[in-house]
Amino acid sequence: MSDEPRVCKSKRRVFLVSPDKRLADMLRGLWPPDELEFSVFERGRMAVEYLFNEPPDMLIVDSRLEDLTGFEVAALVKSENVYRQLPVILCMDQADLREGPDWGEVDVDDFLVRPFTTGEAKARLELSLCRSTRSLDANPLTRLPGNTTIIQSIQDLIDRREDFALAYCDLDHFKSFNDRYGFARGDEVLMMSARVIVNSIKGFSGHKTFVGHVGGDDFVFIVPPEIAEEACARVVRSFDSIVPNFYDPADRKLGRIESVNRKGERETFPLMAVSIAVIFNRGGRMKHFGEASALAMGLKKKAKENPGSCYVLDQRRD
Repeated sequence: MSDEPRVCKSKRRVFLVSPDKRLADMLRGLWPPDELEFSVFERGRMAVEYLFNEPPDMLIVDSRLEDLTGFEVAALVKSENVYRQLPVILCMDQADLREGPDWGEVDVDDFLVRPFTTGEAKARLELSLCRSTRSLDANPLTRLPGNTTIIQSIQDLIDRREDFALAYCDLDHFKSFNDRYGFARGDEVLMMSARVIVNSIKGFSGHKTFVGHVGGDDFVFIVPPEIAEEACARVVRSFDSIVPNFYDPADRKLGRIESVNRKGERETFPLMAVSIAVIFNRGGRMKHFGEASALAMGLKKKAKENPGSCYVLDQRRD
């Protein structure tokens, strides 16, 4: 058995943001391309643009960028909730280290200091990759925060008596799609749903928002009450415009599929839809996250009565 350390998962994708060609050559030489695939960018803004569309498994940022500082690139990435789990490594000069960065304010997970040594660089990057893999709360498919973070986020807002709208999103007829086309295509639908929700919510710049993946075909998002309805409308529009493309042409043309229901009987199902139940916490009404979940369950049943995509807002007054 080899004594060489192994990356926790084969074929990882890494973004390197650096004008230093020697650094890029060194890192590329440490792993075979079928184990770690590097994409190199010289400017921070271009890397961030690509990252938001095709997120890698790790981001390595050089402090020697011309357009942004390494700290600014890290902050831009980590400010998006869905990328909080992405490991970010900062490459620094000795002068940067002597200046003493405030690590409590810097949103990076580890750092490397010039002159780089191959052994240390490989070990620290592999450790960061393995550490991110062991982050059990993040959903392994969508990488969105899971139940623990969702509960903590809701309870934190309740404890601080902040007003918020909590939306529970559920995919209708997802099981029938899985049974018809298989789990691999079902996973593609879940990934699409996650992107739709994240991109729809990200469009509200300047607002404090959150997106999480409860598990399976259940998602949540948290937004300020005043934008909740528009957020739901955006999710529904985007989902309905994309989801038909996941069906075979014949099924898409018919607008339905045949599959087996929960009783083992053949049944006809419509194309998938998204149901969203939204509850509001205003004026510190709630005291515990369980209240939010209980309220949402009743609203979800009401939303699912509609055969197509829809959202239901809790109209009860405080």
